[in-house]
Formats: sequence, C-alpha cells, structure tokens
Amino acid sequence: MKQGTLFYDRESGRYNFHYTDEDSDSRDYGGIHCGEVFEFCLNGVWVPARVEMGMDGKWYLVGLPGLQLDGLEVRPG
Repeated sequence: MKQGTLFYDRESGRYNFHYTDEDSDSRDYGGIHCGEVFEFCLNGVWVPARVEMGMDGKWYLVGLPGLQLDGLEVRPG
C-alpha cells in the first residue's frame, strides 16, 4: 500500500511522500496535484480530504483549513 509521511518538495513545488512497495523498495509518489483525494491520519483516524492550492500559493486540505500538512501520514484515497 502506498502510505507515507507528507513533506513539501521544494524542487517540484508540490507535497509528496515516499512509500515502500511490495518488494520493500523505497518509492517516490511523484508529487500530489490539486484536486487529488487522499486519506490523512488525524488522531489515529483516516480522514479523506482533497488537496488544493489557495490563491496565496499555499497548499491546504479542503474542509480542514489551517492544518499543518508537513509530517501527516497520508495514503491515496
């Protein structure tokens, strides 16, 4: 399963995460794009949310404004 810790990739300008594939190799998700739905682990509960970029150029989760994205556990929804 593709699951990892979210981080901001300055080179691509997107949030991204690394995960371990079925062969135990570390993989790069390749960057999250606006509108993609993921599940985020908040207080031990997986919550679906869409990732968007605001007019100010900052990334956020729809319905969860102000939440710090760096370090969240994430997996495709």
